[in-house]
Amino acid sequence: CPNKQVDDATAAHGGHLLESETYVGGHVECLQTGIYRNDIKVKWRLDPEAYQGLLDRLHDTLKYEIETVAKVPLSEVTNYDEVYEEIARPLRELRDRPNRLEEPLIYHLDVSAMYPNIILTNRLQPPAIVTEETCANCVHNRPESDCKRPLEWMWRGEIFPASLGESNNIRQQLEHEYFPDPEGGAPRSWGELEKYEQNTRFRARLKEYCQKVYKKTHITKQQLKTAVTCQRENPFYIDTVKAFRDRRYEYKGKNKEWSKRRAQAEADGDAGALLESKAMCTLYDSLQLAHKCILNSFYGYVMRRGARWYSMEMAGVVTYTGAGIIKEARVLVEKIGKTLELDTDGIWCVLPACFPQNVVATTRSAKKPKVAISYPCVMLNVDVDRNNHNPQYQTLNPETGAYDKQREMSIEFEVDGPYKAMILPASTEEGRLLKKRYAVFELNGDLAELKGFEVKRRGELQLLKVFQTQIFYEGAFLEGSTLEECYASVAKVADRWLDVIDTQGVDLDDDEVLELFSEQKSMSKTLDEYGAQKSTAITVARRLAEFLGEQMVANAGLACKFIIAHRPAEKPVTERAIPVTIFDAEPAVKVHFLRKWLKDRSLCAEEVDIRSIIDWGYYRKRLDVAIQKIVSVPAALQGVANPVPRVRHPDWLGKGVRAQDDT
Repeated sequence: CPNKQVDDATAAHGGHLLESETYVGGHVECLQTGIYRNDIKVKWRLDPEAYQGLLDRLHDTLKYEIETVAKVPLSEVTNYDEVYEEIARPLRELRDRPNRLEEPLIYHLDVSAMYPNIILTNRLQPPAIVTEETCANCVHNRPESDCKRPLEWMWRGEIFPASLGESNNIRQQLEHEYFPDPEGGAPRSWGELEKYEQNTRFRARLKEYCQKVYKKTHITKQQLKTAVTCQRENPFYIDTVKAFRDRRYEYKGKNKEWSKRRAQAEADGDAGALLESKAMCTLYDSLQLAHKCILNSFYGYVMRRGARWYSMEMAGVVTYTGAGIIKEARVLVEKIGKTLELDTDGIWCVLPACFPQNVVATTRSAKKPKVAISYPCVMLNVDVDRNNHNPQYQTLNPETGAYDKQREMSIEFEVDGPYKAMILPASTEEGRLLKKRYAVFELNGDLAELKGFEVKRRGELQLLKVFQTQIFYEGAFLEGSTLEECYASVAKVADRWLDVIDTQGVDLDDDEVLELFSEQKSMSKTLDEYGAQKSTAITVARRLAEFLGEQMVANAGLACKFIIAHRPAEKPVTERAIPVTIFDAEPAVKVHFLRKWLKDRSLCAEEVDIRSIIDWGYYRKRLDVAIQKIVSVPAALQGVANPVPRVRHPDWLGKGVRAQDDT
């Protein structure tokens, strides 16, 4: 199917030709590193004014949750004063003593189905993004209609440094030139070229000119723009999004229901009920995940160039609104606790242990006798509602033919947690933190989430995967009662694998050594398509072609499993990759190819020992970096002496830290 939208090759911005344009997407950032556990105290420096602000708004916050969300009149609540005081008491204590040493509560404050709910709240649809010209021709274009909702988004463009005049001069030069025919025919004039080839040659020449004259090929510009959304557009798009969202909520509710039945079956020892509840939990969790993927695709679709309903403005509004919600929440959380990591749609944070959590309001209502209130969630939702609700949402009344206006708001935070522990690795580079990489543990010690580590990726070095499996899945981070003891527990695992490398796997079989120190890369294209490019996978593919024949590497998707040899020493790592399949070959064949690849004609069958071929120094560096990221650098940044002295700190950590910790 051909693309339904085509970029305008003549588009310009500020008197310069546009190279490309897009919008600013969601923001992801890591703010802390190290070990955070709910039983290890943290130093807090809280903002008393922020806590006073929470106290000042507490009545409005409770009123919002009870009346707006739970739909129960405040007058129906029978224990309002007790609920108010249960929350206000710890807030006053935190306000009056902001500097403290206290255990943390680890939370993930997550906006439920953020992008779909932003779309639904603001009635966002690709055909609903209108211009003044569109509205001028509309029968509803009257002040009393109140159907035009302006929403901001951040445009980002790459422009050529050359002015439009210079660009036109270059195009005129090209119009008088001739170009070779790829099929060997007579040279072609500019007018004989296809449009796409004209544009390609013009932009290549313009880029070359900019590099020569301006010493750069593009300039990045950002501009805050406003998109107007029609609140009376046919709602086919949002109706579909709403149907999938509501169905997902239904499956999530059923999953929670069966989770309770599962817990009850475990308590009762009912094997049949337990088996059924496990199966139903798996079913409904799979269904809600499938619907989550489909929901996210409604945003992903409109941002795809060439899509029938492509709308850069709509995609930009969605991400800009979402980023604004997270930034506003971050400002508050950093004053009342610590922010650990920002996701596109949520915040990982720690709050003091005495921070108010869950309270229950009792009512006289027969339909809703109890209202459960999660204060960390409500304190954010009341601000989100105030700043992001849509008072212009309109629906067509089929009976009267008129549009009914209503207040719409479905964007809200939900709380996951509290958790037992959260582990955030550090970068080995100064001034840089690793985004989207962390481990989270449930209160019972189970691993709740593991994100971004090698153990989660296919084809990574097996040694690193086994090391990370042991420290994350076997509970090394949950041992000890202090940071020092916890890091010491993880260091024991690290030392064990350092010993394996330093002794060259003396206690391991050859097959175990080969498995531990091998990694696998997949070729997305055929070998010929890579041309003169260099990588370990390409080297292995070429050697497999020598060893097994060209037909074995003819197709794309080839899996290249290899180890790194220490010879030839003068060659880069990309040229020292040895396919592991060679070690299963006949002795004569194995020696022949190893002599060729290792550049060692003296090698004989008796000397083909995997340990004498492996580049142990290379693998020691790989493990050292992994230990620095997960253990030693986070420990130093949390004021703990180097738990693994055999792995030196990076230079940027400072001579003082190295001198103290490495001795």
